[in-house]
Amino acid sequence: TLLRRHRREFALLVAVNAVAVGASMAGPFLLGRTVGSVAAGREVDLAATVGGFLAAVAVQGLFTWQVRLRGAVLGERMLAELREDFLVRAVGLPPEVLEGAGTGELLSRVTTDVDRLSGALREAVPQLVISVMWAGLLLGGLAVTSPVFALVTLLVLPLLLVACRWYFRLAPGAYRSETAGYAAVCGTLAESIDAGRTIEAHRLGSRRVARSDGHLRVWTGWQRYTMWLRTVFFLAVHATHTLLLTLVLLVGGWLTLRGRLTVGELTTGALLVQMLVNPVDLILRWYADLQVAQVSLARLTGVHEIEAGRGPGGPVPRGREMAAERVRFGYTPGGDVLHEVSLRIRPGTRVALVGPSGAGKSTLGRLLAGIHTPRTGEVTLGGARLAEMPAERIREHVVSVSQEHHLFVGTLRDNLLLARPAAADDALWDALDAVDAADWARALPRGLDTELGAGGLTPAPARAQQIALARLVLADPHTLVLDEATSLLDPQAARELERSLAAVLEGRTVVAIAHRLNTARDADLVAVVEDGRITEYGGHDQLIAEGGTYAALWRSWHGR
Repeated sequence: TLLRRHRREFALLVAVNAVAVGASMAGPFLLGRTVGSVAAGREVDLAATVGGFLAAVAVQGLFTWQVRLRGAVLGERMLAELREDFLVRAVGLPPEVLEGAGTGELLSRVTTDVDRLSGALREAVPQLVISVMWAGLLLGGLAVTSPVFALVTLLVLPLLLVACRWYFRLAPGAYRSETAGYAAVCGTLAESIDAGRTIEAHRLGSRRVARSDGHLRVWTGWQRYTMWLRTVFFLAVHATHTLLLTLVLLVGGWLTLRGRLTVGELTTGALLVQMLVNPVDLILRWYADLQVAQVSLARLTGVHEIEAGRGPGGPVPRGREMAAERVRFGYTPGGDVLHEVSLRIRPGTRVALVGPSGAGKSTLGRLLAGIHTPRTGEVTLGGARLAEMPAERIREHVVSVSQEHHLFVGTLRDNLLLARPAAADDALWDALDAVDAADWARALPRGLDTELGAGGLTPAPARAQQIALARLVLADPHTLVLDEATSLLDPQAARELERSLAAVLEGRTVVAIAHRLNTARDADLVAVVEDGRITEYGGHDQLIAEGGTYAALWRSWHGR
């Protein structure tokens, strides 16, 4: 695909390389003709020979430089496009796919794999093209000038093919395992850094070190194996080269002594065979390097083979009613978290999902927000199945804000405009004011232009969560899924923020997942989730009067 995009640049690269290779073959012909003339006692025009040789070297040097330059530029352009294609495709995948990949896996793909592929596109691909053309022209020259030497070369070639078949049969799988081992090392390291305080608090340091050591042993074991493969392979390659040159000299010398070859033909043929060693060696060396790059390329472009799940079209909601019908869902095969859950939410209703930790509240919220797709059953919005709608269309109607927040590197304005790119500054300030964030935002050194994230200001978690909620206000959806959206604020600040948001949430459908039962008391309906099932559903006063699980939670919340 990349080569089709740049077919003109690639064709020019091949043409320039052909000139460089042709110029490189002038030396052996000139030297062979000179040796033949001297052996035959003919006069040699030394000035013309030297001049022709120097001209050929100059042409070769100039065009080889152009090949290297154009090849490097083309490689960088292709690499930049590959990064962009990977990113565009990755952000278009279902969130559960990216979450399932893991941090270490994603980091290794966009760092180590990109670095490996970068070297391949800058050097390996151009050099491989150059070497293939070089070897082809040299073999053609041998066939024309010294057919016997071409035959000797073909007789030795099977030995080289056996070594290549052995190596290239084992190498791809070994390099894939090595790369996967490195991804596991990165994943363990990233997890340990992120959870450093938890590891220290629970005295898990020795376990994490042992886990890292185990991954390192696997990774280095595969590294040693791939190094052994390369060692044996290149030993066989050089042994083949030595055998070929030895046979050429022996056969050529014998034919020259019997008068079937001239000294000049022997000289030209031997030099061409000697020159053939270099491109063949380069082909095999760069092709071996491409085995590593091929694995990295597969890991980068492999996201294209993952089903996006939702095409560009899909159904259009015909209303605002949200419903879940007999939904089952699990994060792993055979381990359902939700069991036959059914729920119907009328437009403008505020529903609170409550229950013990691990009961499935957040999972149900993610299904209602269209983040996950149920294993069986269906989730609909206005009669349209969320599983068949593209993510962009879902976000026009339903927005989810979780207890996990993220600030992108950039200004405060950049972070807010993610929700509504065309919003004016007045709208941004109104959104911040709606979540009680306007005062501290105005106190920032440069206001909306203050840099956030790496290299800039790092807001406290509570303020970062307010920015996430301000994005929610700007997005202006008709249905909201709030998963502990105020969990990082202290209780008093959370109540004040919820009161401020009340005006913003007026008239919208709200699904609130909370451990603070004050949120449930303010909701129109409460759904109690236990063991992946909705066991109670009704208003606050109704459930209190029934004296079931919700009533027990309410008494526990108030210390009764």
